[in-house]
Amino acid sequence: MTRSFARNHVLRGINLTLPAGAITVLMGTNGAGKSTLVKILCGVQGADSGTITLDGQPFTPASPAAALRAGVVTVHQSINDGVAADLDITSNLLLDDLASRSGSFLNGRKMRDKARAIAAAVGLKADVSRPVRELSLADRQLVSIARAMSHRPRLLILDEPTSSLSAAEAGQLFTLLDRLRSEGVAILYISHRMSDIRRLADRIVSMRDGQISGLFEGSPPDYAGAVRAMLGHEINSSDIQIPAPGPAVLSAKALQLRAESRPFDLSLHENEVVVITGLVGSGKTELAGILYGLRRPHAGDLCLDGAPYQPRDPGEAVRKGVCLSARDRRMNAVIPDFDITRNITLPFLGRHSGLLALLRPGSERATSTRMIREMGVVCQGPKDSILTLSGGNQQKVMVARWLAEASRLLILDEPFQGVDIQARRDIARHIRASAARRATLVLCAEIDEALEIADRILVMSEQSLGAGHRNENIDLARLMAEVTASAAGQAA
Repeated sequence: MTRSFARNHVLRGINLTLPAGAITVLMGTNGAGKSTLVKILCGVQGADSGTITLDGQPFTPASPAAALRAGVVTVHQSINDGVAADLDITSNLLLDDLASRSGSFLNGRKMRDKARAIAAAVGLKADVSRPVRELSLADRQLVSIARAMSHRPRLLILDEPTSSLSAAEAGQLFTLLDRLRSEGVAILYISHRMSDIRRLADRIVSMRDGQISGLFEGSPPDYAGAVRAMLGHEINSSDIQIPAPGPAVLSAKALQLRAESRPFDLSLHENEVVVITGLVGSGKTELAGILYGLRRPHAGDLCLDGAPYQPRDPGEAVRKGVCLSARDRRMNAVIPDFDITRNITLPFLGRHSGLLALLRPGSERATSTRMIREMGVVCQGPKDSILTLSGGNQQKVMVARWLAEASRLLILDEPFQGVDIQARRDIARHIRASAARRATLVLCAEIDEALEIADRILVMSEQSLGAGHRNENIDLARLMAEVTASAAGQAA
């Protein structure tokens, strides 16, 4: 299979077999061609050349609906591609059935009963009459997964499906995938999460530069070999040199996120990168929202550079030097109608303005060109539309937005979401290299991600923080036990 866009050869002769009753994990760097391959399989785009067969028969879907009818079901990485936010859960779960109905009368009670049964299969406990826009990111992801599972697929494609799920929700998804595998469904699972891959993979396929660069089978498949094939070289282990922390930038005393949660203290210092790890729903994003002026704490005091800090809104937070790179890239960060330059400079347009508040395009372009180079964003140039970039390169641009200007406290909520291993290292390296004159707070659920960037690691559970771990000869067993204990507490 081949696919090109003008002079950009995205797929260069893909030969791939997806066996029934097996989970094939697909790994590839951002821009390797994974998304284009998925779009061809699910009928969004066509191939330039090559053939596809499904159950031995020619398969050339003219549209996503045609692929769905043939049994090819996709859960996309962007959650909003799999749900209709303005409809309720019931309508979302039954949307494909409703679209094919010829009658005009609907039985609401029967629809809700059917929707509850579909939702229960993936552990979605929300009221099925609620609009999807009111749901958390994790519940929206479960709606998308439940909708896919309801189609009894022959080929199920999942693109980073656990990025927004708690450990319990991910475990329930894995159980469902085990069942589908035993029923003979072919599953293509796109992920770089080591924990997912080790739990699920029957085989690993690596992609690089639009080609298949390696196939790894066996029990278990060779994960390290797959990473080498994906990158084209060995990946060096991260070597954190912990600097001496500077003065306190942000201090929290007896901070209480909710009425029922335990108060905690927190101190973030200049020249320090602190990671808070914990499960989805543990309180990480709530804490970020409080520090950024999106919500107020139930109780407690905040100080920024020794002065009381109570931001009324994000605008005030940014003016005082507190910046947040949001977790949900598509909903809260990317401006789809803007090019890369304006996506980077948007929060700081005043710094690129001259007389009469007129924007200076040269100043904006210089900043975006610098950040594209420093972050390693793969693009044609700063005037490219943000939507022409892969998900991982969009994520680099969103992080670059907040690294482009000086700040006192930089908060990064899941900055590695949807990026490959090498891109993760690149982002982490640049965050650490630029950390000298600010405090940096990184929120992430994956322990291996935390170890690659942190000076200090804290575990959050039930909206409260435990003791910290210096990232030096760290006791991984103890750290994992704390995270596991928090998982047990949330499950209870």
